[in-house]
Amino acid sequence: MNQKIIKIGNSTGIIIPKSILDTVGLKIGGEVRLETDKISKALIIQNRASAKKNSSINPYFLKILNKVNKQYASALQSLAQK
Repeated sequence: MNQKIIKIGNSTGIIIPKSILDTVGLKIGGEVRLETDKISKALIIQNRASAKKNSSINPYFLKILNKVNKQYASALQSLAQK
């Protein structure tokens, strides 16, 4: 299916047909994750809720990262302000 890129104010947009929104579980006001495939130059639009569930980041890594963030929160905040 081909869609035109349209001007919306100072931005641009693409109209996504309702049938496609329904297929991927999106609704008006929902959030999407945009990615690009650098090899094929394809634009990938993914339901944000699905993107969180299907993250390629190892859950064990996220657990350790959260632990480190909690343990060193004040030091990290100080560094971020510099």
